[in-house]
Amino acid sequence: MKAVIFCGIQAAGKSSFYRERFFRTHVRISLDLLRTRHRERLFLNTCLESGQRFVVDNTNPTRAERAVYIAGAKAKGFSVIGYHFISPLEEALRRNAAREGVERVPDVALRATLAKFEQPLFGEGFDSLYEVRLGAEGFHVRERHHMEEEHEF
Repeated sequence: MKAVIFCGIQAAGKSSFYRERFFRTHVRISLDLLRTRHRERLFLNTCLESGQRFVVDNTNPTRAERAVYIAGAKAKGFSVIGYHFISPLEEALRRNAAREGVERVPDVALRATLAKFEQPLFGEGFDSLYEVRLGAEGFHVRERHHMEEEHEF
């Protein structure tokens, strides 16, 4: 059983990555879709209780926000995989500007998310961590290793 947690500012490619890599194998848990934390919690609990593989497709900028998903997944025996979406603010703002309707978020939201962002660390409970960058040819994924962590948790 696998729990996947995305972390990154808006317009960094998280939902596109989900569609490309996880659509056929994992349920998507997203505040953009579920709209309230209550609904999200119900959906998450259903996945945890049933052993359903899932992806949390939110910004998850802080360790405290990620801890909710990690603790629940670990308690139910899931392995927890983190994907850190790294995108320069200017590129994310450009991609966001190309969005239409409800998919476009205010630019201030991207800046606010970036300002509070804490790099995901193995010490949070991740079994695997990956860095994802969106380039001209698509997504570039690199696995991180425990010895690469610069900060102590």
